[in-house]
Amino acid sequence: MAPRAVVKCGTLDEVRANIDRLDRQIVSLLAERGGYVLQAASLKESVGDVSAPQRVEAVIRNVRRIAVETGALPDVVEETYRTLIAAFIQAERTEYQRLHSDKSSE
Repeated sequence: MAPRAVVKCGTLDEVRANIDRLDRQIVSLLAERGGYVLQAASLKESVGDVSAPQRVEAVIRNVRRIAVETGALPDVVEETYRTLIAAFIQAERTEYQRLHSDKSSE
């Protein structure tokens, strides 16, 4: 995966406009990722399966590799993903419990 070229900006407003543009794209991708995370909640057998520490470490290794390939800062990417994953795990745990409580009330 080739790194994306960063356009040289002449003003701070241009820099901020590009950051805002990227934030819109990132949030859209996070929404898509979240949809898959919530689907995973319905496919796991127990709430204990939600945290999946081996999967977390595999994702971290993968995003660090992608960071190196694309010229991103691997430590920043890892820290960001660890925070992101922790929040998604909590959302998935909440979804798992919601799904599980719905089944027990039927």
